[in-house]
Amino acid sequence: MSIEAVHRFEEEFAPRIAAKLASQFGPAVRVEVVPREGPGHPTRVHIAGEASAYRHPYQFALNVSLTWDVDEIDSLFEPGGEKRFEHYLEAMARKMASWETARPIDFTTRTQGEPDVLLGGLDFEG
Repeated sequence: MSIEAVHRFEEEFAPRIAAKLASQFGPAVRVEVVPREGPGHPTRVHIAGEASAYRHPYQFALNVSLTWDVDEIDSLFEPGGEKRFEHYLEAMARKMASWETARPIDFTTRTQGEPDVLLGGLDFEG
């Protein structure tokens, strides 16, 4: 992936993912775009929040980073990429549910089973 594609993803797509996630959580959770920091440190969306006051299943507060497969990011710049991305954003609640089943994460209580969780190599399937 070219540096131009990285910057374009960071400016056009990652903020929209962060905004969509933030709207799912509300003010108790911080969602931010973390720019690429070089090889092995891709652009990511970081989600963090203190555990809710309610009973929670995991011992660690929410601290999740999301990264996407390079080929998936490149596909956003191809014909139909914008429409595919819009479907992805619309499906975010379902995506979050699948992330919870794949890893020890509970978004409702803002807890997780590990101190840091990386959900990497994600796709843009809706």
